[in-house]
Amino acid sequence: MLVITTTFLTTRAPSPFLQTMWKSPHKHVRLVGIPAVMFLLFLCFGIRAGSAPLVPSDLTAANFNTLYTGSVQADRSKEYLFHYRPNKSEAVRVWVASTTNDSKLPLMFVVQQQQGVMSWQVPLVLRAITGILYLYRDVSRTLCSLDVENSTSKLALKSPSQLHPMAAHATLEEKHFTVAVTTQSPNNVSYELRVTENSHLLLRSGVKYVFNATPSQPQFFLYEFASDEKSVMVNVTSRIEDPCSVVSVQDFGCPVNDLDQNVNFAGTYQTMTSQAAITVQRTQQNSRFHLVFVVKTDDYACKGILPLTPINLQEVVDTDHRVKELEVEITKTISHKVYMYAIVFCCTLFLPFYLVAFVWMCIRQWRTRPQRQLDLCNVEEQKKLSEDDSIPSSLSGDSYGAIVSCLGHVGAEGPELKARRLRVDWRHTSISSSDEDELEDYDTMDDALSDKNIIRSKPCLHVADLARRKHSAMTKKYQIYCWNLVTVGVFYVLPVIQLVLTYQSVVHDTGNQDICYYNFLCANPLGQLTSFNNVFSNLGYFLLGLLFLLTVAFREFSNQMSPQTKGTHSQHELGLPKHYGLFYAMGFALIMEGLLSACYHVCPNYSNFQFDTAFMYIIAGLCMLKLYQKRHSDVNANAYKAYASFAVIIFFAVLGVVVAKKAVWFWVLCTLVHILASLALSFHIYHVGHWHFSIAIFKHIAIVFYNDCIRRCTRPLHMDRLILLVIGNIFNWSYAIVGFGIRPRDFDSYLLGIFMSNLLLYSAFYIIMKIRSGERILPVPMLFIILAMVAWGAALYFFFQGLTSWEETAAKSRERNKPCILLQFFDHHDIWHFLSSIAMFLSFLVLLTLDDDVDLVRRDKILVF
Repeated sequence: MLVITTTFLTTRAPSPFLQTMWKSPHKHVRLVGIPAVMFLLFLCFGIRAGSAPLVPSDLTAANFNTLYTGSVQADRSKEYLFHYRPNKSEAVRVWVASTTNDSKLPLMFVVQQQQGVMSWQVPLVLRAITGILYLYRDVSRTLCSLDVENSTSKLALKSPSQLHPMAAHATLEEKHFTVAVTTQSPNNVSYELRVTENSHLLLRSGVKYVFNATPSQPQFFLYEFASDEKSVMVNVTSRIEDPCSVVSVQDFGCPVNDLDQNVNFAGTYQTMTSQAAITVQRTQQNSRFHLVFVVKTDDYACKGILPLTPINLQEVVDTDHRVKELEVEITKTISHKVYMYAIVFCCTLFLPFYLVAFVWMCIRQWRTRPQRQLDLCNVEEQKKLSEDDSIPSSLSGDSYGAIVSCLGHVGAEGPELKARRLRVDWRHTSISSSDEDELEDYDTMDDALSDKNIIRSKPCLHVADLARRKHSAMTKKYQIYCWNLVTVGVFYVLPVIQLVLTYQSVVHDTGNQDICYYNFLCANPLGQLTSFNNVFSNLGYFLLGLLFLLTVAFREFSNQMSPQTKGTHSQHELGLPKHYGLFYAMGFALIMEGLLSACYHVCPNYSNFQFDTAFMYIIAGLCMLKLYQKRHSDVNANAYKAYASFAVIIFFAVLGVVVAKKAVWFWVLCTLVHILASLALSFHIYHVGHWHFSIAIFKHIAIVFYNDCIRRCTRPLHMDRLILLVIGNIFNWSYAIVGFGIRPRDFDSYLLGIFMSNLLLYSAFYIIMKIRSGERILPVPMLFIILAMVAWGAALYFFFQGLTSWEETAAKSRERNKPCILLQFFDHHDIWHFLSSIAMFLSFLVLLTLDDDVDLVRRDKILVF
């Protein structure tokens, strides 16, 4: 090689550059320059000598809309030259086809433009997500060109008066591109080629376009924002679900990622079966975008179903044409005024509730002022009576008459009644020493007065029997519910906010809109929130939860100011025990439900749904605890045990998200826990806390069942309570068995159904027993009951519209999407948020006012059920 280089330098006339370098007075230039030139020549000759010989190319000047046929082989290629004028409303589309099936020695088509090169092979082999290879014999691609932008900017430099109507086309410079056809096959391979102009490249707002696409023939279009457009919505529909396709919005530029392998690498995209919608916002950097449509090689991305046939990853599948007819329409989105109207509407929707509550509080305060003076006189009389007789009201004559009535022995005087009369006579008469010896033989029932188990074993219980503990101590016990819930809520919601914001960032960074299950036909963005309307519509939970807290605080203040609660003992208090801790916990839980529901709707999906339902479990549980606490003040569960039970339920909910559909053992465990928990809780409720709720309770259940049902059949002491518990166990056992058989994927909703059904069942039992006991429902709680039922009915109607479903794939979920129906801003699910928050608020008011009719009734006259 050195000899060849020297000969080359000596036989040829030296170039001026070499002459200058050789004659240079600087020695280092001659020493460094000459070897450098020799090295470059060495590389040139070496590469040229080592490379394969050039394939002769046949260049043909070609025209648009003409079909060209030919054949090539390894030692012969074909090249076509096309001339065109760039136009932003038109695009160049190249279609090629071949009959060859040899994917190892395919035809290679190379399109060389002034600013880029595009190439593909025929037959085209595409790999699906499942790993299967699919073969296509015809390919069609649209050429991307930046000449449109450059030519358009040149035209913009001229004033409109200087432009002739045809000047827009006349001033565009003529461009050209070539299409080269090659192959490595030693045999002739035939092909077909046609180049056409796509006159529908530029889409217009409000105009529908219909076209076809296949996996090997993707389509893309161009849209340019108008001067007054800040954002637009791209609506894509198809009359058929199959085949699966991808809709992608990419920034204007080349190259365009329009193949199944690279469509996910740029822009924002969605998988699609029959419907898709993407909201595109205008940016300062780009006022136009490409809209790309790619048909997938299989339907796994849209349906999540693997093919039934065995998969052979080494085999190339020859597929039929997967043609999808698509219709696209670009529409303008709502203006900022609509956002303002929607926000104002959402705020003013709940303002009447505050006004009505304020007026009601004022009226109640004004009407109870004269009543307080009368209550003060009654309380003074009760104090005098209590000083004369300190016998607990649960053992008074009236109380025992009620118990005897419950037992069916009216007028019968038992030994307890005799002992009471002896005890009263002993306290109000002088007793001699001889009489004291005689009275030692009598039982004065001091043990019965202090033994809670004996009192709770009575066939007919009254509220006074289960409200014997100190009122201040019980108030502190139930206040713990609220403070513990505040602590749990704060520690729960902070990581949730961080997680959903991370999800939202991932959606924006990757462009994958299949991560979050929005109603894309009514997803109004604001800032970083993709669907601001679904987040903001949860405001009602916060506002009405706060209003309920204020209402409870007013009730508590009124109760503390009432004279009937000053200086009296527990056995002489009127009405049900006034403990407001659970009410405060319910109000705060409603606020937390709104906050967590808003977090869930930042990015709704399968993993985040537990955030939307976590405090629904707690709300249902607190409502049932409050109903039970009304007449079982001393035996109701404390906050620590209650929240520990909620923690176990949340644990099962999280576990259900992970393994609910796959693991049979999980459903076996859930069924057993559900049945055993129902049985143990029923036994605990029936015996009014006589037995502690622990593992040993199942031993007591077996003993009681053997003694009372097998060994001897005895009549139940609490028939009404038994009927409720039997109905509740039948329902819960059936629910557990059906759940085990169906095994729904949405385990959170399944678990929530258990709580809501039991709450509804217990509420109905409570109201029925209240009426059956001779109590009445006042007009105010009756109004709340009717309004709550109407609100729940309307709310459930909008809830079951089913705008999304994360139980399915994102593409199948988008088939359920519907446009906005309220103020062009809110959809069906937003209205569900409005109505459900109102329904829950009214339901809370029902619990708050349901027992107002017994506020002036002695507790030893109020039955326990």
